[in-house]
Amino acid sequence: MSISIVAGLGNPGRDYADTRHNYGWIVIDALARRLGLSWRGQVRFEAEVARWDPTSSRTVWLVKPLTFMNESGRSLGAFARFHKAEPAEVAVVYDDLTIDLGLRKVSHLGSAGGHNGVASVLEHLGQGFARYRLGIGPKNPPQMDLKDFVLGKFTPDQLSLVNSTLETTLDGLELLLNQGVAHAMNQLNRRNSS
Repeated sequence: MSISIVAGLGNPGRDYADTRHNYGWIVIDALARRLGLSWRGQVRFEAEVARWDPTSSRTVWLVKPLTFMNESGRSLGAFARFHKAEPAEVAVVYDDLTIDLGLRKVSHLGSAGGHNGVASVLEHLGQGFARYRLGIGPKNPPQMDLKDFVLGKFTPDQLSLVNSTLETTLDGLELLLNQGVAHAMNQLNRRNSS
């Protein structure tokens, strides 16, 4: 079953631009630019949507829920139901504190791991979607409140690392979309650990 919907998680509004929690948006915006796609607001799904046709017989939808992170699933679930997409046909791109900045991992099962956006997707879509997890760790300083950390902006050094690894991050995401979860896990997760 190939992926037909890829969603980047983030928060709308200028205040949230370049925050760690908006890494999913940074990446999906970059993917849309790479593919030459334009975003269109879709009020009924509370989302911005772009359409990509990699082949004449396949359409992939790029989705940015505008519901704020903690309600991401409400938007994505409605969009997936409308397009009759199973969870296995959906990929979600989001920030992950347990992975070091500059690295990425692919998985498709597990808990929300304390990520409210993922918890919302699990609630409204169910288990089994592909997860493209973007490292924002480690939390520094360690005693910093989790919410303050994820809603904080990348430092200039961190942003330069985000930008310098963006092409590799996009290559990995395209691998996931074109080759599927198992292949992407095999390629990307092994590369991360070496």
